[in-house]
Amino acid sequence: MADEDRGVGMSHEEAAGRLEDLRRAIRHHDYQYYVLDNPEVSDADYDQLMRELLRLEAAYPDLVSPDSPSQKVAGVAAATFSPVRHQTPLLSLENAYSVAELEAFDRRVHALVPGEDVRYVAELKIDGLSVALRYEDGVLVQAATRGDGEVGEDVTANVRTIKSVPKRLKSLGDRARGAISEAGDGWTIIVRGEVFMPVEAFEKVNRAREEAGEALFANPRNCAAGSLRQLDPKVTAGRELDAFLYEILHCDPPALAPSTHWETLRFLKELGFKTNPESTFCPDIGAVAEYCQSWDERRFDLPYETDGVVVKVDSLEQRARLGFRAKSPRWSIAFKYPAQKAETTVRDITVNVGRTGVLTPVAELEPVRLAGSTVSRASLHNEDIVREKDVRIGDTVIIQKAGEVIPEVVEVVAAKRTGDERVFEMPTRCPVCGALVVREPGEAAHRCTNGLACPAQVWESLIHFGSRDGMDIEGLGPKIIGQLLETGLIHDPAGLYKLTEEQLVEMERLGPKSAQNLVRAIDASRARPLNRLLYALGLRHVGDRAAYLLATHFGRLDRLAAASEDELQQVPEIGEKIAASIVEFFAREVNRDLVRRLAESGVNMTMPGAGEGAAVAGPGAGQGAGPGAGGGPDGQGPAVALPLAGLTFVLTGTLASIQRRDAEERIRALGGRPSSSVSKKTDYVVAGENPGSKLEKARELVASGQAPGLRIIGEDELKRLIGHA
Repeated sequence: MADEDRGVGMSHEEAAGRLEDLRRAIRHHDYQYYVLDNPEVSDADYDQLMRELLRLEAAYPDLVSPDSPSQKVAGVAAATFSPVRHQTPLLSLENAYSVAELEAFDRRVHALVPGEDVRYVAELKIDGLSVALRYEDGVLVQAATRGDGEVGEDVTANVRTIKSVPKRLKSLGDRARGAISEAGDGWTIIVRGEVFMPVEAFEKVNRAREEAGEALFANPRNCAAGSLRQLDPKVTAGRELDAFLYEILHCDPPALAPSTHWETLRFLKELGFKTNPESTFCPDIGAVAEYCQSWDERRFDLPYETDGVVVKVDSLEQRARLGFRAKSPRWSIAFKYPAQKAETTVRDITVNVGRTGVLTPVAELEPVRLAGSTVSRASLHNEDIVREKDVRIGDTVIIQKAGEVIPEVVEVVAAKRTGDERVFEMPTRCPVCGALVVREPGEAAHRCTNGLACPAQVWESLIHFGSRDGMDIEGLGPKIIGQLLETGLIHDPAGLYKLTEEQLVEMERLGPKSAQNLVRAIDASRARPLNRLLYALGLRHVGDRAAYLLATHFGRLDRLAAASEDELQQVPEIGEKIAASIVEFFAREVNRDLVRRLAESGVNMTMPGAGEGAAVAGPGAGQGAGPGAGGGPDGQGPAVALPLAGLTFVLTGTLASIQRRDAEERIRALGGRPSSSVSKKTDYVVAGENPGSKLEKARELVASGQAPGLRIIGEDELKRLIGHA
């Protein structure tokens, strides 16, 4: 029966029973989505349930109950965080799925403001987690999730870790300052926005979880929600969340707020908030429809995930007269794109071997066009997922892009089975090296036991070793690494440091200039600090933050390698799992031999200025250092004074000739402290291209005499201080 026909011909008793079933199902899915961050159905399937509920309640108004999902915003506040009652309710939106429904929305609006021009603003609907941010006198004092729309969760500490959310707002314009001065008191503003996870960051998190044998996040939205609701803000900080702000919920004094939504977006940007640059002003609903249609395919090229377009009446005065329903405003609607799925067949199920030895089953598909690209492969993650979905070689399957990003097999079309399909079995031997494959108790992942003696793990480990967060060897891509391994020029990371231009120029795709640049990039990587090397070595469970904490604590790789599990757990944030992984890594002779050969090749093994007796050095130190290099109280020579000891640096704007990460690491290595905010205690503010409000604040502190020792310098002066050529 079509959804439009549900309710037709139903008895009053049948309608009551169907309504109860719908309400129970919707409440269950609300809990899965908003509280557990683990949705069981797609947005389209959920919307279908809600639309049927609304149709039946419209047909049988006497059966509408006060606790129906149609009468309140979905979701409940989790008990893990302190509750926050919203000063202004955070409502959800009515949905439209076609241009005809957009036009019907426009007619309803005009009926309530007859004879008036109605203009709209269209914004991409970011699929993230809605938040309300409260600022008092320009300072962020509280951040809360939407929750049930009336009561949310206090996530202030976690939101403070999001770089795109200002902790202090920029200076107000003349109009706003005048409004505050006239009110004769401080000012408060509450803004609403969406916290989301960029696609690249999402894929990075899931790759790390897959290699660790942990459950994967279903899509960027769930990853963002799980990240924002971590009890430890340090976990949130490592997840690279982002945020767009788009609404003023409350202003005190009221005169501070603009009179239209389009002006509001501009005002928010002036205050220092990140707003979506793709938002547009639309003079009528026809322009809105054109905007929605123009993004139907282009949205897949964005660095973040969207699931539609939000359409809002521009005039705030008209909004006030349009008012609200119980669940949503009458002045806004969400245009939703249909879920994109495709049917194809599973040609084969192969197995990939990752950097840490994890075996991942992959469905090799008959190529099919989906969500803007051709899909021919889809990860099945692990044996449990293959069994749960009962995916067999030869099956006809429905696929979609999880969060419109990563291809996944949704379900098998069992009705199309012929009996020739073959059940997949996880190999007991590594498909690359033939070593034994094991599945540890309590883990979902199968692993090759051959470590760096497995060619597949060597290839993946070399990619990781030269990555930006590792040794940052520009030009060392997967194809070049593959050629180096095939020709026998290298067998592991240590072999990179013996390569010559003459050897490289003989390879395909590498001319004399490219060969020269690659050798220079490899040579430059020798001086990377210990935390980068430790991350590059790819120890299980050791991410970039753990690598930094360990390198800072121990100072030298030989001290870290000799540490016991108990000693390792003395380092803040290092638990049993990481400690056991480190001990296991250095217990293997093949790994100790790799470290020894890296040291012999001149790779730096120290973290200048860190750890008891750790090596410390001035600009230019580190080249050629190995275990035992440096000085300090362990009898290896006097420690060298750190030239930037005790000095605080704030970097603002874009640096043209040095990456910010590298500059901050160099400052730390020389004893300085990079900071994200300017204060009276700041010693240097480094102004790059297009500096932000930090430079303005620094100038104010200097001019007022509050920070007489603060110096504002440029990129060249910074490079001189840190010894960067």
